Amino acid sequence: MSYVKPALTAASTALLLLVTVSAQTLPKLKYPLAPKVGQTDNYHGVPIADPYRTLENAEDARTQKWIEQENELTFSWLGKLPYRDAIKANLTKLWNYEKFRSLYKAGGHYFYTYNSGLQNQSVHYVMDSLNGTPRALLDPNTYRKDGTAALNGESVSWDGKWFAYGIAQAGSDWEEWRVRDIATGKDRPDVIRWCKSTNIAWAWNGAADQRGFYYSRFPEPPADQVLTVAALNQKVYFHKLGEPQTADRLVYERRDHPDWLISADVPEGGRYLFFTIFTGVFGKNALFYIDLSAPGGKVVELIPTADFSYGVVGVIDSTIYVQTTNGAPRSRVIAIDLKRPQKANWKEIVPQTEDTLESAQLVDGKLLLSYMKDAHSAARLVGLKGERISEVQMPGLGTAAWSGARMNDREVFYGFTGYAIPPSVYRLDLTTGKSSLVRQSKVAFTAADFETKQVFYNSKDGTRVPMFLTYKKGIKLDGRNPTLLYAYGGFDIALTPDFDPSLVEWMQMGGIYAVANLRGGSEYGEAWHEAGMRAKKQNVFDDFIAAAEWLIANKYTSTPRLAIFGGSNGGLLIGAVLNQRPELFGAAMPAVGVMDMLRFHKFGFGLTWAGEYGNPDNAEDFKVIRRYSPLHNIRKGTAYPPVLITTSDHDDRVMPGHSLKYAATLQQAQEGPAPILIRVETRAGHGAGKPTSKRIDEWADRLAFLRWALKM
Repeated sequence: MSYVKPALTAASTALLLLVTVSAQTLPKLKYPLAPKVGQTDNYHGVPIADPYRTLENAEDARTQKWIEQENELTFSWLGKLPYRDAIKANLTKLWNYEKFRSLYKAGGHYFYTYNSGLQNQSVHYVMDSLNGTPRALLDPNTYRKDGTAALNGESVSWDGKWFAYGIAQAGSDWEEWRVRDIATGKDRPDVIRWCKSTNIAWAWNGAADQRGFYYSRFPEPPADQVLTVAALNQKVYFHKLGEPQTADRLVYERRDHPDWLISADVPEGGRYLFFTIFTGVFGKNALFYIDLSAPGGKVVELIPTADFSYGVVGVIDSTIYVQTTNGAPRSRVIAIDLKRPQKANWKEIVPQTEDTLESAQLVDGKLLLSYMKDAHSAARLVGLKGERISEVQMPGLGTAAWSGARMNDREVFYGFTGYAIPPSVYRLDLTTGKSSLVRQSKVAFTAADFETKQVFYNSKDGTRVPMFLTYKKGIKLDGRNPTLLYAYGGFDIALTPDFDPSLVEWMQMGGIYAVANLRGGSEYGEAWHEAGMRAKKQNVFDDFIAAAEWLIANKYTSTPRLAIFGGSNGGLLIGAVLNQRPELFGAAMPAVGVMDMLRFHKFGFGLTWAGEYGNPDNAEDFKVIRRYSPLHNIRKGTAYPPVLITTSDHDDRVMPGHSLKYAATLQQAQEGPAPILIRVETRAGHGAGKPTSKRIDEWADRLAFLRWALKM
């Protein structure tokens, strides 16, 4: 299925009232009529109509026709904005910078990605030394002319000979894995299919005829359900190099728990194969293992229940170092001797601190600890007994993304970025604890003209919530600044400072970019996450509404100048608060949102989200979910502000039907003249791997929409 941005035809002009878009007010649009059916479902004795059920099937001819009409309406409307082309030109200049990222060392080689500026996908390079001559190892741009094939995972064998890589097409979560010879740059015949977000765990260097890796995959779906099939029955296999996938050995499955997600990992040394088991609540997992040195090794359920998070940091002999929230909502590091694994024998190495421990790794006989301090990065080195060695000085208020390293490495790399800080790559010398700059991106803007500050505000129940504000220096607090408020609030995911050239253009246009760190994320550990999930989900919406009210009360902006934006779970957020407080916002942009909260669990990874949201098949969960589900709380006759909904035709994580049904319902409910537009991207998915050209086009449309809606 594909859609194009169509030219305005004589027939389609009937869909539009004649308008002059250069004016700030428009007559109400006439929207295409979506296909309707008489579908009504019974939820625990409550009948719920679902008239746009057809739109769940993106391959249905009626759905395709409606999407084409909606795209024609949206693109023709946006095309009339006289400043859209200028915004796109500015975005293109900003995006056209060298992007040197993801530097790491593995198997005696150095790997990194590089984009010369406007390449749709970054190219993967390898060097034999840090200052060696780079050679291109993998160029995803050669797969398709439109740039919609993207690298979606990679893993280097322990001996440094093989590079396993996953390619995703058109934004889908499905990956096809191959194995490339690092020395020659040529692929082996190995092909692995039907994986999603899989981890490739190489077996330790052994006999040549036993070389291979462990991986997780799903059953092959029916051809007509590739983008909608539920992600169930994931299993772990071993692939022996040179063999067809059909010969792969099944290592572990759980037929009694088809909704479990199972990730395999072989830590350095190769003795143990660990299974991280996700049973439904993000940020919590069980932990099993097999001792590969024991003949006929059996699965040992080391941590049999998913009450906390457990992540293996490293292994020394029979002792494993584990990062866990057990006994520490903000996380700590413990040591478990697998010969004496009872909890009474666990040893605390790094206790919980006031900051949230994001990650830990075992390098150079030390533990490298990465923390979140009020949602920005901090780091330190400690010994294996927990003794503090040194603090790692961060370059500023931003986010450090650490590369992986091996236990004998004397160096590790990290990327650093911020809202107005272009990406840089640093090398940390593990002997001295000092950082040195490896590469600094140069973007066509003056970073010194902008500033980022962190503020704190009180939510409805008095909870103190942090928020980042970034803007051009010298703004006046007169309530007239156009402001874009962004948030996520869920799945144990933190929002930390990140650089996006599209948002630099927004700020150069005079806008403020605000990011609120709502409950539901991991900014302050598991307690912060739990305070925004399931029956407490309303806390997330209250936190967001309070952020908007704070911005208005402190005269950063005002309702006519305040736009809200979020994607995925953040799209759900935007839909929910727009229903609850439509008068508070001047514009809204929900992206790839989970909008139908009564059917989310029937598609893709949806059932695995039940731990976060609850399951509507449960009567008590249904009562909570129905109260905020964006689709089911749209009120007919309400004057909603301008809305630009975005989704993609190949999104198999949050299927496009969520946004399609939401758009159709909101358009018919709209009482006021403000436009309700939906933009459906082609050959794209949930967001990962989207080509540069599509990102620029999408943001040109968003920023042009905001300039019109906020009267800039």
